[in-house]
Parts: sequence; C-alpha cells; structure tokens
Amino acid sequence: MNESVSVDGFDLRLLDALQEDGARTNQQLADIVRLSASQVSRRRQRLEEEGLIRRYRADLDAARLGFGVTVYIFVSLATHSGLNAKRFGDLVRAMPEVQEAHAMTGDADYLLKLVVRDLKGLSTLVNEVLLPHESVARVRSSIVLETLKDQALLPLSPRTGGYGTVAPAR
Repeated sequence: MNESVSVDGFDLRLLDALQEDGARTNQQLADIVRLSASQVSRRRQRLEEEGLIRRYRADLDAARLGFGVTVYIFVSLATHSGLNAKRFGDLVRAMPEVQEAHAMTGDADYLLKLVVRDLKGLSTLVNEVLLPHESVARVRSSIVLETLKDQALLPLSPRTGGYGTVAPAR
C-alpha cells in the first residue's frame, strides 16, 4: 500500500497546474499558485523527490500518429500461480502497444488497454502473441468506437471538490 504524503493547498494547486501543463516554467507556476518562483521550485523538487510527481511527458495524438484502434482486452490466465502471473506480467511489460494493464476482480484476471494501427495489427497481437502464450487461457476484446473523454488528470482542483480528498498537511 502507498504511504500517504502530506500536502497543503499550495502543493495541490501546484500539482494541478503541472498536470494540466507540465511544461510550465516556475515563474508561470508561481503566478498560478501565488508563491515566488523560488518557493515553487523548492516545492516542485520536494514533490518529485517524494514521488507525487512521477514523470513529465508529452501527450501525443495516437490517431494522428497512425494508431487508429484502441482496444480493451480482458485476459484470463491458464493457471493461477505466482509464476504464471509473473510470466504474464513479463509479457505485458514487453508489449509496447499496451498502454495500461490492471489485475482485476471478476470474470477476467487482467484488463489491458492497447493501441494498434489497425485491425490486422490487433489480430496479430491476439492470435500470435497473447493466445499462444503459456500463461494465457482466454482473451476477450472490446474495440473502442468513440472516445468521449481522454483525460488522465486527478481531480485536485477546488471546482471538482478534490482538495478535500488528499491527506491534509500537519
């Protein structure tokens, strides 16, 4: 289980501003958070060191880069053992098409989110990579027809009521 980290309102506003645009300068962040740029820099460094900020990256447009199909794949393992779960985890980590992978409760053991260029690419992945793998028993896929929302932002801002959900500073 993850250890809770104490943050205050300034930290939350800083995190919210960074997740909206991680390329903002310390001065731009200072204007938003209402602190000096040097205070923002120190807070930002602490939040990075404590692991609240895990990475910075560009948000790429998959469709414009030729990845026209997003698919969710439900996977059931052949056997339920630590070794088999490790084998499957190794497989998933080696597949660049996998955007997300989650161990699940319910009918399937795992849920994968993948992006592929086309249905032929999906067919190849399912029939030549997933199904033949020794750890996999069953695969069921659901292709995304339309994305209504694609936003991985945490609800930290006051407009969403999110500030009250983080451990308060002591």
